[in-house]
Order: sequence, then C-alpha cells, then structure tokens
Amino acid sequence: MNGFADHGLDEAAFGEKRGFSSNLQTFDAFPKTKPDYTRRSSTGGYATIVLFAISTLLSFSELLRWHQGRETHLFSVEKGVSHDLQINIDIVIPMKCDDLHVNVQDASGDRILAGEALTKDRTGWNHWVNSKGLHILDSGDLARQRDEEEDTHPEHVVGEVLKKKRKRKFKKTPKGWWNGDQEACRIYGSLEGNKVQGDFHITARGHGYMEFGEHLDHGAFNFTHLISELSFGPHYPSLLNPLDHTLANTNLHFYKFQYYLSVVPTIYTTTAAPAHLNPYRPDPTADRNTIYTNQYAATSQSHQVPERAVPGIFFKFDIEPILLTVRAERDGFLRALVRIVNVVSGVLVGGGWCYQLFGWAVKDVMGGKKREFGNGVLTGRSEKGYEDEAD
Repeated sequence: MNGFADHGLDEAAFGEKRGFSSNLQTFDAFPKTKPDYTRRSSTGGYATIVLFAISTLLSFSELLRWHQGRETHLFSVEKGVSHDLQINIDIVIPMKCDDLHVNVQDASGDRILAGEALTKDRTGWNHWVNSKGLHILDSGDLARQRDEEEDTHPEHVVGEVLKKKRKRKFKKTPKGWWNGDQEACRIYGSLEGNKVQGDFHITARGHGYMEFGEHLDHGAFNFTHLISELSFGPHYPSLLNPLDHTLANTNLHFYKFQYYLSVVPTIYTTTAAPAHLNPYRPDPTADRNTIYTNQYAATSQSHQVPERAVPGIFFKFDIEPILLTVRAERDGFLRALVRIVNVVSGVLVGGGWCYQLFGWAVKDVMGGKKREFGNGVLTGRSEKGYEDEAD
C-alpha cells in the first residue's frame, strides 16, 4: 500500500534494526556523543594534564602504602604454663675472673651458680672499651634510638634473624690482650632459669652470699663494666636490646649498679594468619617467618653504697603476664588495584564536576561576552562553545 513493495524496497531496512543486540541498547549506561558535537581546547587540555598528574601521584602513594603494609600489635594475657627462661649475657669487667662471682636467684628460691654455667675469659679492658657503637644508658642518643626502633618491626626482625641464623654464637675472645692492657674478665654464655621474677648479680669474691674463702681486698673493687649483650629467650645476637653495648663507669670501690628490667614475651611474625603460635614450645621449623623472643625495658638506679653493703652489678628482672604479638600484614594485590581504580575514578569525576562549575561561573560572570570554553576529554560540549545570545 505504501509503494515500498512496488519499488522492490523492504520497509524493515529503514529505522533501527530489531534483534537481541539492538534490544540491549536500552540498557546502555554509557551514552555516546558524536564526534561532530564535541571539541578539544587548550583549557580542557591543561585541566586533563592536572588531573592526570594528581591521579598518578595518588596512585603511586596508594601503591607504596600497599607495599609497606601495616603492623598490628595484639596484647593478650599469657595463657598456658611456661617453666624456663633462657638468659643470654656477655659482659666485660676490669677485674680478675677469680675475683668475681656470678649468681642467679629467683622468686621460687632457686639459686643458680651462673659462674659454672657461663664462660669466663681473661681479656684486656681497653680492647673492649675502645670499640665503636658504645653508649651510656639514658644518654639520649638519637641514632641509638632509631636502631632500637628498627628492631621492633617484624619484617626487619625476621629478615635479620634469617639472614644471620648461622651466626647465633658468641664471638670468640680476642688474644694478645696482655700488651700493656689492664686485665679484665669477660663473662658470657647462656643459662636456663625459672620463668619468674629473679635477680642476676655479679659480686666480688667473699662478698654477697656466705662463702668460704678469703674476702677480696676492697681496693681491688672496680665494677665498671661493658654490657655487650643482655637478652632473654633464644639467642639472636643480630637484634639490638636496650642494654646491648652499654658502658657504665665508676671511680669508687663501693658502688652498686642496679638495673630493673621488665620482660615482655613477644612474637614477631610476617605470616598473615599463623596456624600455631605457642610461646612455650616454639617450633622454629614450623614457620620460618615467626620469631619467638622477649623484649624488655630497662632503668638504672646506680649509687654509692657504704662499706657494710654489698657492691656489684645487679639485674632485677620481672616477667610481665602478657604476650605481645606483632604482625606485619599486606593486603592482596587485587584489593590494592581496586583502591587505585577508586582513587583515579574519584579524581576524574570530581575534577569534571569542578571543571563544569567553573565553566558555568565564567559564563555567568562574563555575561554576553563571547568566550569559548572547551572541556577537553572530560565531557562533550558544543562545537561553538559559549556564544553571545545576540549572535
């Protein structure tokens, strides 16, 4: 009737084609603008460069944050029953080894003759006191504080322990100390004690506990000392503790060095969800990325004592009933990628809104003056831009 058939034409060829693909166009959430209705301008180009720079900076910052990960500190009451506590000591005193006695006594009443469990070597005092890296307790050394802070991060701790796992022995005492050097005694080694409050002390022969034998002459007292290492738990010489490399001097014979230590059982791990964290029977082979150790805080109350008192070096340690688990975590890369996409999208959308608001403001302020204002790649605008109504 309409003449299409007479001319050999098909009415279905005119208008939009019908079919499954054409029906999906109804749900298109990304409308297209014909290139004839858009334009590019230098103003939009500048805005695009600025938004691209901001997006790159924020994306790099988000990627760096993901790479660094985060640390979580979990405090909990120490559960279960623990019995033993390993004490690692390496100290040098400018006195003869035969004139020094080392003992440990804990709150349970047990007394450990640490002098028999530890090694005593004759050495030279100047060889140790002239070494680098020494510090005085509470001296406010910023470099020292940074080093101690670094040894509280799980990734650093685990990395140092794994890197130097074969160097978990005490260094050998150097030879040749007698070349004009003052004789000293190096006391070092590890000993097992009860995991309760206790005292570790070094006194002169014949002073302190009731012992047989002659008392050491008071003029030979010199409890100046250098602590190369003092730690609790498994021996990790690569980790820095508060009293490591600490030098304490005195010119008085009757002087008492008193240190108070608060020991906190600590677990460092870089595993996201360790299956077993047993601080009482740690299995180093179960998880190489988990380190069982102990941290401690140290304070000193050293002072001169009368001749009836006992001079020496005393360490009083107390075990805190808490367990600290420090875990280094890092989200999956897919989650980081989603955050980066969100950041870039937010910058582009927010920048587009600001750009349009700025364009509208300029139009209202400029009034009827002719001004072209393009949007670059942000949005589609008229080819002619803003034109004067009179035109």
